[in-house]
Amino acid sequence: MPRQAPPLARRLFSRRLSMMLASTAMLMGYSQMTVTATESAAAKPATATAPTGENPMLAPWTGPYEGVPPWDKLDPELFPAAFPKAMAEVKAEVQAVIDNPAAATFENTHIPMMLAGDTMDRLSALWGVQTSNKSNDRVEAIDAEWSPKLTTFYTELFLEPKLFARYKAVYDKRLTSGLNAQQIRIVERSYEEMVRDGANLSAADKVKMVAFNSKLESLFSSFSSKLLGDEKLYTLVADKTELDGLDAGFIASLASAAEAAGKPGQYAIKNTRSSAQPVLQNATNRALREKVWRAFVGRGDNGNANDTNATIAEILKLRQQRAELLGFPTHAHYRMADTMAKTPEKAMDLMMKVWPGAVARAKEEVADMQAIADQEAKAGKGPKITIEPWDYRYYSEKVRKAKYDLDESEVKPYLQLDKLVDGMFWAAGQLYDLGFKENTGAIPVFDPKVRTFEVYNLKTNENVGVFYLDNFARDGKRSGAWMTTYRSQQTLGGERNVLASNNNNFTEAAKGEPTLISIDDATTLFHEFGHGIHYLLQQVNYPALAGVPRDFVEFPSQVNENWLMTPEILSKYATHYKTGEPMPQALVDKILASRKFNQGFSTVEYLSSAIVDMKMHDRKTPPTDIDKFERDTLAEIGMPKEIVMRHRLPQFGHLFSSDAYSAGYYSYLWSETMDADTWAAFTEAGGPWDRTVADRFRTILLMTGNETDRAEAYRAFRSRDPDVKALLKKRGFPTGE
Repeated sequence: MPRQAPPLARRLFSRRLSMMLASTAMLMGYSQMTVTATESAAAKPATATAPTGENPMLAPWTGPYEGVPPWDKLDPELFPAAFPKAMAEVKAEVQAVIDNPAAATFENTHIPMMLAGDTMDRLSALWGVQTSNKSNDRVEAIDAEWSPKLTTFYTELFLEPKLFARYKAVYDKRLTSGLNAQQIRIVERSYEEMVRDGANLSAADKVKMVAFNSKLESLFSSFSSKLLGDEKLYTLVADKTELDGLDAGFIASLASAAEAAGKPGQYAIKNTRSSAQPVLQNATNRALREKVWRAFVGRGDNGNANDTNATIAEILKLRQQRAELLGFPTHAHYRMADTMAKTPEKAMDLMMKVWPGAVARAKEEVADMQAIADQEAKAGKGPKITIEPWDYRYYSEKVRKAKYDLDESEVKPYLQLDKLVDGMFWAAGQLYDLGFKENTGAIPVFDPKVRTFEVYNLKTNENVGVFYLDNFARDGKRSGAWMTTYRSQQTLGGERNVLASNNNNFTEAAKGEPTLISIDDATTLFHEFGHGIHYLLQQVNYPALAGVPRDFVEFPSQVNENWLMTPEILSKYATHYKTGEPMPQALVDKILASRKFNQGFSTVEYLSSAIVDMKMHDRKTPPTDIDKFERDTLAEIGMPKEIVMRHRLPQFGHLFSSDAYSAGYYSYLWSETMDADTWAAFTEAGGPWDRTVADRFRTILLMTGNETDRAEAYRAFRSRDPDVKALLKKRGFPTGE
């Protein structure tokens, strides 16, 4: 999931302030394949220097690579003084555009707006890391105070009638003033965005709009703080025998976590996915599995100080009121106006084409698991049980073993995190000529375990930017995985390189041991790197055309997942952590044979979350009892009782930590439809490394930002619209053929 701190102008283009202030961290890896990079880019320092005594959070970034963030100076106490100064600079830059006595043109209105806000952009990147990677009680308090203030500031600024009048004047003459196609697209999109966000409202309604956005930002901050509070908790285990079934390396990491929490000699299972999932998948102790499952799915829903239900209800009410104020029937219609799908109905149509097949497959999976549980009970190997949600992952592994003779514990020793990072870098070189040279220690980082890499073009040796890699879970870091940029590419105003980052929450191995990850974690690693590739390859002039629609943004990342299981990656980078031997072909064959295994579970788990999201936001009367709405909606669509939503509403950060994915969680499926169809293009051309297809994918879809309508761009790439049958086939569901 990308989390970006975009330039000021892009905040007029489907980038609300809540996303601008969203978390920013970086995840990177070391590639032994790319040690031939020149040092020229690294040796060229940025020329900007900070005035004596200036707040380092406001200072231009200095050092190599056109300047890098001063992570070594990060201090939450510096931000309350920095925000007003950055706001004043933005205000002055925008006011200069407003006060220009000349008639409004693209050159004197859009250009300076696209070049404005550099200081605030840098400050937002720093604050994003502070809130998402290094949070604490003081950071949460500052965020609660300043997020609403910043939202009010930007909402008022971009509702200023004189600014809108200049945009409208350029818009009205766009077809007769000699603008090129990209400039016309910017003019149209910026005008439409301003109208969608209230520029045509009356003065009284603009006051309401400001209040809505400010209050929502406060609620987003409150939701995030509460969820983080519940994710700081852990299940403590005193007796090691309760951990039977878990591998030794993971148990050692739990012991390390307990010791760090002041509980030496015990084992701490943190309330995060990276800690809970291995327990649910491998622990033989059913009572422990249930305990861990209930803690994990109950985040934000415990009736305590961290309960998020009331916060969510207030968010939903305000979102609907805002949508109606802006002339939209629902929040879903408001959020989807600038997407590929365009309407809630079209998104639901895609989801409901996939849902029945997913549910049918999930029922087959449950039947297979129940049969094994019954056999075990009959043989006296355990009590008679009925499969429950905390049993699903555990018994699915037994089915995998029975059907494919494949055990996750056989695979994990070959999945060394550092080696897989090498592999993903190698693949990016083969496909897109991107090289990565580790430079950890040469530039500041915000945590000692963050790794950094110089990114360069393998053919020209030209610097592309820097890639930061923050792989491990820790206190104060939000859950999940995401990508962001601290500085994005553009040529307007001078070519800028890219400071890109990935962030994961893997469980680090005990000291001295390599970190081994699951296939799911490895897929996440490649997924987030796909976002990074997208932004590292971008080549746009105007930053206003850098952002892509929400239902396109996951497309490049999901495509990149496919290269993980290619023979070239597995043979070179899936090597045993003890012997160094590559993964045996017999084991590779078993993995490939099982790729469609458990697709019912994974599809239902995700798609139920997306459907509930859309149904919740595509209604005029928002729900007030959040738990009841969740239960009723799942019953209505026939949710299997053995599966829980991937993100239950009380912990659904995609929806309630900002507006970013609200009425937009469907976008993963929308993007995956394009992903499956794109992978089919490689397959049809002869394989995953076909450079003709890779070059077309890069030049038509990855490099071009949002310079043209993304549906048209996809048609230019594939010569047709994406075919959902490719997705159904990939997941092993009936295609209707």
